[in-house]
Amino acid sequence: MSQKKNYRPFGMRDNLAYAAGDFGCNMSFALKGTMAIFWTQFMGMDLWYSLLLVIVQVWDAINDPLIGSIVDADKRQYKRNKFLQYIWVGSIGLIVGGACCFLPFPNAPVWAKFILFIAGYVVWDAFYTVANVPYGSLLGLISDNPGDRASLSAWRSVGSLVGNMAPMIILPMIIYDKSNNLVGERVFIAALIMGFLGFLCFQFMIKNTEIRVESDVTLSEEAPKFNVVEAMGNFLKNRPAVGATLAAMGMFLGQQGAATAVTVMFQSYFQNAQISGLVSMFAMIPIIFFTPLARKMVVKFGKKELATVGAILSMIACAMMLLLPITPDGKGIAIYIVCQLINALGLGIYSTVSWAMMGDAIDYNEWKTGKREEGTVYALHSFFRKLSQGVGPALALVVMTALGYVGTLGANQSPETALNMRYLVAWMYMISAVMQFVGLSLIYNLDKKSLAKMTEEIKARRAAKD
Repeated sequence: MSQKKNYRPFGMRDNLAYAAGDFGCNMSFALKGTMAIFWTQFMGMDLWYSLLLVIVQVWDAINDPLIGSIVDADKRQYKRNKFLQYIWVGSIGLIVGGACCFLPFPNAPVWAKFILFIAGYVVWDAFYTVANVPYGSLLGLISDNPGDRASLSAWRSVGSLVGNMAPMIILPMIIYDKSNNLVGERVFIAALIMGFLGFLCFQFMIKNTEIRVESDVTLSEEAPKFNVVEAMGNFLKNRPAVGATLAAMGMFLGQQGAATAVTVMFQSYFQNAQISGLVSMFAMIPIIFFTPLARKMVVKFGKKELATVGAILSMIACAMMLLLPITPDGKGIAIYIVCQLINALGLGIYSTVSWAMMGDAIDYNEWKTGKREEGTVYALHSFFRKLSQGVGPALALVVMTALGYVGTLGANQSPETALNMRYLVAWMYMISAVMQFVGLSLIYNLDKKSLAKMTEEIKARRAAKD
């Protein structure tokens, strides 16, 4: 049987444990949005930073699928679960991994800064992947009930939300001085503290996670050896995985790609970098209100259907952001907040079900091929997400430079550059919303009816095998 009766009933303990895992991830990941400002304004790298980001994506291309395939191919027996064991190892490394990306040596020669960035990023990325890829795969193993998965996905969004909100609100007040310029040494110390907090959250998650679904499911008594190339091919044929991945790439293009432009907009256009976190916090309010409703709405309407509506709302909000008079004063900030509230509502609807959609995509892989391949499917999904998180900011920085941005000027950009940042932010959010709509509406093919059919057939196959 895929779900055993001797396990404790699914409940709030599972939700809180899974939410703590994403909180732990975000204690490390939340600082990535500060990376471009740190390396352009404090370390003085400017366009070199764009080149560095592209270079480390080569490591990402190897790192994510490699670790995912290692997890899938690992058949050793662990005391509890192999995914939890890998997460434990990754959480240890993340204590210092994030801080390695913010070693404060602004007077070092350029070649030394290259080494510091690449080495720091490689260390952080390796440990983050070791923790994050198995963590994402766990959702489909905690329960095979669609409602439970929707609940886990929603609570993961809560963990992500809180993990992002705390740094989002507190960090700008700490790392920027009264002139709206970054103080690099403060970022390094903050990264160490956040790494330790993340470790504690991972330990809570590991201790309180109950695995109820068998992870090694095959349709044949003589299962073939794991094949990485075949698993990657299966991923590309997996429409739900591809659609969910494109939508996630769009989401992170908006969140991470626009992060540097948003910071510069508050520094030079609104001329108040320290309130940027508070303004971003207001945009999170719709997600907080929607999360408790997610499970009931998924049961009634379906994940794909809800997420598509969310993408449409985001596109409407981004159009408003482009067309409305967002002036560099209190009135303009108020209009910007309203637009972001609507955008965040759309994004929140999608984000609360996004991980459940990936859990369904892993089931789809089993449905079509007879192999779950959780590690590889999630690792490739994670790779493309991280690609957008790296290449997106790199391309954004190139565009920002073309629009007049000079990193060494810090908050003292020209009025023309400041205005360009205001429109660049809106356009990047719009591109993000369109990518989400295409991925969710046109590619992802598991609507409510199809999902019910798939779930029943998989249960029947597993029952027949038992």
